Amino acid sequence: MGRRLEFNYGRAIERATKVFWAKGYSAASMRDLLRAMGIGEGSFYHLFGSKNRLYLECLKRYNETVTRQRLDALDAEPSVGKALRAFFRGLIDDLDNPKKPHVCLMARSLSSDVLDEAELGASVKSGMRLFEERISARLERAKGDGELPSSFQTDISAQIIFTFLQGYFRVVKVLKPREEMWRQIEVLLGRLGL
Repeated sequence: MGRRLEFNYGRAIERATKVFWAKGYSAASMRDLLRAMGIGEGSFYHLFGSKNRLYLECLKRYNETVTRQRLDALDAEPSVGKALRAFFRGLIDDLDNPKKPHVCLMARSLSSDVLDEAELGASVKSGMRLFEERISARLERAKGDGELPSSFQTDISAQIIFTFLQGYFRVVKVLKPREEMWRQIEVLLGRLGL
């Protein structure tokens, strides 16, 4: 009697997430995904039903792990300026890590192939809003603690930081060395009074 192969759902999602993260939604072929996950086509459709459903699971996993870790840096320091710098330092360190793709999965998801799919687009937009809201909440807390002036515009500042991040992920490994990106981060935060 042959032994039964064990399937690890969490590991399969983690591996599929890495494929999507490295290649993007459209460029990740079913062959790439099946090979990375270690399952056959029949098992794939039984478990996930479609590539869209798998992508949603991968976005969820990414947000529970990578995004949460990045956002936790916002609370790791008592000073909002130090917290934002720790946040950006963590991003730069991730981008310098040869074992990680050189772009954020969420930033990679801001493409028409993902956004035009109703459920995928809604999930990505929701994740982006939560990210921006978390930055805004951290700025608001600093304002409430008296670290920032009462006139500080938390929402627009969070939007500016978030917009910068999207461009950051697209150019940092292609166009700019780490030192140049750090200078840009310092100018951005300095201009915002952080």
